[in-house]
Amino acid sequence: FSALVVAWMAALVANRLYLARCVERVGEELRRILTAGAATMATYLVACYLIGAEPGGRSWVIGVFGSVSFGLVAERSIARSVFQRLRSRGRSVRRVAIVGSDAHAASLHRSMIDDTDAYDVVGFIGDEGDAGDGVDVLGGYEQAVDTLREHGASGALVSIASLSRDQVNSVVRALTDAKMHVALSTNVRDIDVQRLRAQEMDGEVLMYVEPTVRTGWRMYAKRAFDIALSSIALLLCLPVLAVVAVLIKLDSPGPVLFRQQRVGRNGSPFNMIKLRTMCVDAEERLDELSELNEVNGPMFKIKADPRVTRMGRTLRRLSIDEIPQFWNVLRGEMSLVGPRPALEHEVAEWDPELRKRLEVPPGLSGLWQVSGRSDTTFEQYRRLDLYYVDNWSLAHDLKVIAKTVWVVLAGKGAS
Repeated sequence: FSALVVAWMAALVANRLYLARCVERVGEELRRILTAGAATMATYLVACYLIGAEPGGRSWVIGVFGSVSFGLVAERSIARSVFQRLRSRGRSVRRVAIVGSDAHAASLHRSMIDDTDAYDVVGFIGDEGDAGDGVDVLGGYEQAVDTLREHGASGALVSIASLSRDQVNSVVRALTDAKMHVALSTNVRDIDVQRLRAQEMDGEVLMYVEPTVRTGWRMYAKRAFDIALSSIALLLCLPVLAVVAVLIKLDSPGPVLFRQQRVGRNGSPFNMIKLRTMCVDAEERLDELSELNEVNGPMFKIKADPRVTRMGRTLRRLSIDEIPQFWNVLRGEMSLVGPRPALEHEVAEWDPELRKRLEVPPGLSGLWQVSGRSDTTFEQYRRLDLYYVDNWSLAHDLKVIAKTVWVVLAGKGAS
């Protein structure tokens, strides 16, 4: 047993599970844990065969592999949550500097502020002057190592779009020789890291981008998944819908269901169904409330919308109003996951790039809904939807569904 524990520890080390940068993505962490477990158990069985020892039954081997792997996943999930909470409070963060001092470097800094709390940016390394965002340049490229040490930084993010090739090579070489952590910002945005593969050509570093595939078996698998899950959801929710229908009728005059024409895949219109959460004249009152719109771009959203009924506020907070959209999914007009189904007048204001979101069916949930829901700006809404279209995969859909469940259980429904 002791040898098995040692072998498992060695396999975990061999799979670099002690390095945070190697397990930043949960899927990659899970893959490495399972690989380490499989290698350990295979080594154990081979060793038992060579020395003539009894390895135990098949159920014992499978049980040990499953229980230890599950325990590691659970323990590391708890640890990940603890570290995230500490970092949100400004603790256990890595002090770094951004190498570069132009608009690209400033944009990188803004992205770090918006997307992660794992880093504490102490300043910029580059030419004299202010790089923006209220962070001054700390020193020149030649003094990068000394400057980072002076400010207690253990690494740097290099904005390669801000430097010449010779400067990038010189700074990276100096920092890595000084045993500092270095990450390169490629200026490539909104391409999932799983689609990138580093290649080398005569000393040049190339980044191959895997093409997005939305046809073939993946399309049929997505449709089968939509039908199966939507059918189950509708059956389970029928009692809830019956009770809610009565409450809606008692709360305010008007129909139980609300139908609105939306734009589907390839621009095809369809009638989206929801439980009615507003007064019956909500559409007619839209113009008088236009000045209160809290979202920029061709969208309309008010947190305290006076058209929402008392019952409607509860339905929206719990996302119960969206249950009838499972019928739209069954009809093939929507998918469980996809971009938000847009109104015709919104689509009319889209630029050609944003129209790419019509290449996939709209979704009952999506990246926009689970990444801030109604609190995101139109630019974020645009980026998240295009990111989904460009990087679609079944794995992404499963992640969005898991996040959707958490958002609903946490009571963070759209307002």
